[in-house]
Amino acid sequence: MAHVGQLFEGSSVNRRIFRAAAAVTAAGVVVKLVATCKEVVLAGVYGRSDAMEAFLAAALIPSLLINLVSESMNQSLVPTLVRVRAQQGHEKAQQLLSNSMLWMCILLGTVSVLAGLGAKGMFPLIASHFPPEKLALAIRLFYAMLPVVLLTGVASNCTAVLNTFDRFALPALAPMAISLAIIVGTLALGGRLGIWALVYSTLAGSLAHAGVVAWMMNAHGYKFSLRWHGMTEGTREVAGQYGPVLLGGILASGGLLVDQSMAASLASGSVAALVYANRFVSVVLTLLAGAVGTAVAPYFSHMVAERDWNGCRHTLKTWVGLTAAVSVPIAAALIAGSHLLIRAAFERGAFGRQDTAVVAPVLAMYAIQIPFFVCSRVFYRFLVAMRRTDLILYCGMLNLALDVVLNLVLMRPFGVAGIALATSLWTVSTFFFLWYWTRRLLPASEPQRA
Repeated sequence: MAHVGQLFEGSSVNRRIFRAAAAVTAAGVVVKLVATCKEVVLAGVYGRSDAMEAFLAAALIPSLLINLVSESMNQSLVPTLVRVRAQQGHEKAQQLLSNSMLWMCILLGTVSVLAGLGAKGMFPLIASHFPPEKLALAIRLFYAMLPVVLLTGVASNCTAVLNTFDRFALPALAPMAISLAIIVGTLALGGRLGIWALVYSTLAGSLAHAGVVAWMMNAHGYKFSLRWHGMTEGTREVAGQYGPVLLGGILASGGLLVDQSMAASLASGSVAALVYANRFVSVVLTLLAGAVGTAVAPYFSHMVAERDWNGCRHTLKTWVGLTAAVSVPIAAALIAGSHLLIRAAFERGAFGRQDTAVVAPVLAMYAIQIPFFVCSRVFYRFLVAMRRTDLILYCGMLNLALDVVLNLVLMRPFGVAGIALATSLWTVSTFFFLWYWTRRLLPASEPQRA
């Protein structure tokens, strides 16, 4: 670890970021180990069955709504919350949080209702090749999963607020409640309730997750309050940044819908193959990109507010280099060992050798994106702290166009693995887009001023 100490020598900010990232990563490892156990249980109980594919299709829209509404709010809120607390005090920051959380809950409730009303028209587009019974099951499961949108959105918002207090480890452990609930519920009730055991346990785990992080936030000085305090200056700033982030998220997340919709047009089980393979890559992305992005966000917000461009430059250089050094070997290992990993993790019960042969190439193609995605998160967080959310929107537009075109080109020769390769290729494009604009926006190096 000597080289790590040298890397952070003379930079208290980077040392704090390192501690925060290490805490989030350690907690994430525990959460992902439990989540992996959950996936093993689900693979043994449900395999690549029609019921499991129907559940995956039903869970896709709630997860997208959470990412779009609550994650966009978090990215818009955190830089302003940090600034308002530093310049105007805790009371004004609490008012900003209450306003933002109220509007987030209203938005989450509204989009959930609208999604429920439009489900019968939406699902034939998402799962166009599902037979009628499978499609009807997916719609019923979707209705039951809608409360997860509000619960997980609240949990996400509370977690982002805790991070601004340098509280990282315990909030990062809280999602483990969902996986534990699913494991217990599926094993105890899966035989009697079938796929509905997975739905009920997901709802119970999401409620527990939201309750835990809301309690933590209250314990650290911010009340969970849904009260309107008027259109303050901070609220106007958050609202102005929220629109571009939300639209960019809609375009970027639309790629998930495009991928699953196109996978549904291939052989039966292709959607499940896409999801099973992505589980491993998502673990790495959460542990690396999630941890680094979570850790650097509050510090970039502080440095931009103080116009500390030398600090921003040093943090960018440090964390892009460090994440690249860690993520490249991991991606190479996943590509080389994809078949062995899928076989060891899933090949039992309803998941057979033929399933392994389909899923392993998908994992290898997905793994290509890892270093580019992880490094791009550092640039992404800097641009958000700079309040250039319009660039996030343009990046989302580019990603969606590339995803559609690359899927059409690659899914014919490579099947479902071609869809995974397309995702990796537009991630490379994203990396270079964000890198270019970071260089353009970062002011020239100058001596530190008192």
